[in-house]
Amino acid sequence: MSTAPAPQNLSLVARDLGVVWHPCTQMHDHETIPMLAIERAEGAWLHATDGRRYLDAVSSWWTNVFGHRHPRIVAGLKDQLDRLDHIMLAGMTHEPAVSLAEKLIEVAPAGLSRVFYADNGSSAVEVALKMSFHYWRNQGQPARTRFIALSGGYHGETIGALSVTDVALYRTTYAPLLFAPILAPSPDAYLGEIGESASDHAARRLLDMRALLQRHAHEVAAIIIEPLVQCAGGMRMHHADYVRGLRALCDEFAVHLIADEIAVGFGRTGTLFACEQAAITPDFLCLSKGLTGGTLPLSAVLTNDAVHAAFYAEYSAGKAFLHSHSYTGNALACRAALETLAIFSEQPVLASNQTLSAHLGERLAALADHANVADVRQTGMIAAIELVRDRRTREEFPAAERRGMRVYLHGLERGVILRPLGNVVYFMPPYCVSTAEIDLMVEAAIEGIERAVA
Repeated sequence: MSTAPAPQNLSLVARDLGVVWHPCTQMHDHETIPMLAIERAEGAWLHATDGRRYLDAVSSWWTNVFGHRHPRIVAGLKDQLDRLDHIMLAGMTHEPAVSLAEKLIEVAPAGLSRVFYADNGSSAVEVALKMSFHYWRNQGQPARTRFIALSGGYHGETIGALSVTDVALYRTTYAPLLFAPILAPSPDAYLGEIGESASDHAARRLLDMRALLQRHAHEVAAIIIEPLVQCAGGMRMHHADYVRGLRALCDEFAVHLIADEIAVGFGRTGTLFACEQAAITPDFLCLSKGLTGGTLPLSAVLTNDAVHAAFYAEYSAGKAFLHSHSYTGNALACRAALETLAIFSEQPVLASNQTLSAHLGERLAALADHANVADVRQTGMIAAIELVRDRRTREEFPAAERRGMRVYLHGLERGVILRPLGNVVYFMPPYCVSTAEIDLMVEAAIEGIERAVA
């Protein structure tokens, strides 16, 4: 007979480590790295079972925009749960799905007129890739089977999304399963030549893209990009001129433009959508994360009438887009998204973010000349610090030294969740954060950096 203690007699962490396999985690790490057991959350703070609290400086993987358990979103969810929880969206509809689609079309870049729902960011990218490919097939151009992606870009971890991702940490192991994209050099301003402005670097990279299109446009369905910030690739930032120029090239060479705004949408870059800063409309706009305010999984792909028309035919024509997810257009998630958009509409969120982002930038200025900081960069409410062994040569710390992990561990000591991307320490806080809380997270990061490079 087993003598193992009953689960209820173990701590939550011990129970977890016995049964749960966590995402993006080497589980062996938790032999030495603490697992946080969170019992509740409010605003910008997570409250642990041991009585400690932690400032959520990364918005719970960039999903939470207004703070945890925002009263308006909570009230909307409670009301919706009394009406309708979920139905399949094939052959049926419901008010939250229709109203959300109408609202998204209203606030999105002009010309986007159709909404296809999925349930997470990777799935949204899969939808856009398949829809673009299928569009060209329906148009009698089946040779358009390839995609152009940017070096250093990240678009998710399902097979299609990972195929257009260029982050070795995620991609290398699964390379035999993936299709090969055409990689274009990133417009990342950090990679610019000495004395080259972000705009000039963008212009040079657009010439590279033109050359690729001249060779490959006949076989390319779409170009996919994270506008303004390549997030999981290290918070790499580029000038809006690149996005503007890319739209022009896509028009010239007749290929689709997919804007992956899963991480950068909903105010992160200073505007509701990053594409607004380039004054362009993509052919496909992928949204998720902040769409529901960080409460429930939901994603959406917005496209235009021309794309929709390519699939609109008698069933016997075989042109239907037969992609589906069981929880497509979930009523509860759609209601949370509607409340999220209502907050953006009724409150001066973006104006307030300008003040908060300016304060964040002022506090980060202290690191501008640090011997182990090669770059301090910021776009709206996203800021990042590039840690290096030597700022003059930009020599990197070996990845195996896990300097960023040292910053993370110090953050926990200070009650701040900082989850660096390798040796890039970044901030992406919820918009309810105060200037005092910004001060705390920056102070914790600076102290952590000093420990990490010692």
